[in-house]
Amino acid sequence: MSPPPELNSHVAKERPPFGRIALLLQGGGALGSYQGGVYAALSEANIEPDWVAGISIGALNSALIAGNPPESRVARLREFWREITGGTLAIPLIEGAIKGDYLRRVVNQFRAMEVLFAGAPDFFKPRILPPFLHTPGTIEALSFCDTTPLRATLERLVDFDRINAGKIRLSVGATDVRTGNFVYFDTTTHKIRPEHIMASGALPPGFPPIEIGGEFYWDGGVVSNTPLQWVLDSRPCEDTLAFQVDLWSARGEVPCDITEVDVRTKDIRYSSRTRLGTDQFKRMQKLRRAIDRLMKELPGDRRNDPELKLIEAESDEKVYNIVHLIYHARKYEGVSKDIEFSRRTMEEHWSSGYNDTVRTLSHPGVLERPANAEGFSTFDLSADGRK
Repeated sequence: MSPPPELNSHVAKERPPFGRIALLLQGGGALGSYQGGVYAALSEANIEPDWVAGISIGALNSALIAGNPPESRVARLREFWREITGGTLAIPLIEGAIKGDYLRRVVNQFRAMEVLFAGAPDFFKPRILPPFLHTPGTIEALSFCDTTPLRATLERLVDFDRINAGKIRLSVGATDVRTGNFVYFDTTTHKIRPEHIMASGALPPGFPPIEIGGEFYWDGGVVSNTPLQWVLDSRPCEDTLAFQVDLWSARGEVPCDITEVDVRTKDIRYSSRTRLGTDQFKRMQKLRRAIDRLMKELPGDRRNDPELKLIEAESDEKVYNIVHLIYHARKYEGVSKDIEFSRRTMEEHWSSGYNDTVRTLSHPGVLERPANAEGFSTFDLSADGRK
């Protein structure tokens, strides 16, 4: 896919002036192809991340990026998304002729129902018997679907030796079923295997928990659906350019009917208060930079006081640009948009991610170091009013 001629300004001529470029990918099931489009535009613009962090479907996309060489990543993402989308019904014969939100909503609901009954190719398949008909304590009794096909797909499309070689830092978030705590599997602390990626996407009750080292893990989205805080709190600090790719929009319209109530509730829940986290970090960063300036003005002997050493540890002179790329669903997508794995919708999501990223990168300042007092800037496509 080539960019429109008028948008060629999104291509970076040199690496942006940041020590770290991070790509942060939210969970969102079938909406995840939006992230594929985002990465395709970043790659085309010669912006390659040093760190990829993801949760749920974001973890799968992260593994595909970190587990392949730069020249193969977009192709691998495309291959993955083409394999897990499609459908067995005859709807593709007429989909191109379907116009209008109402008909699209009907077709999308049929597609979502098909996934519930037939699964998604090379991803998951429904169990023949529902979980309550299996013996308690067995893995079959814990979910409606079997994710065994996903392991084979990951082993085929992802080079885990490359991931663990550390060319790109990879972090995937999961939930410890026993403790309820959020856990990150990170290449700086773990040897990442397919089960770590699968654990991050094991959303109950659809998918079973994944056992790793004697413990069981569910989807990270059970606790938090965005890896933003993990990256921002990482030490040592680095000048950071972070692309936060959200699949759920915290902002939206007041619902008009009960169906829209379900859609809006789901958006708010899985958006995981990304903007709140960004705002809190901005306030903290302003305070940390003030501490840094004050500590530098103190006489050397005073800076050795234990109490001041403790305060100094919280100082930070680094700068941060957070670029929000948020998927805004069309009205016809409905409450089942995250399980609607049709080829046509996948392509729409991919194109949206690509176009949103091209426009954002064309915006002056996105790739420049912030010059404000707090050393922190955020860019938001929707807030900036660009379409």
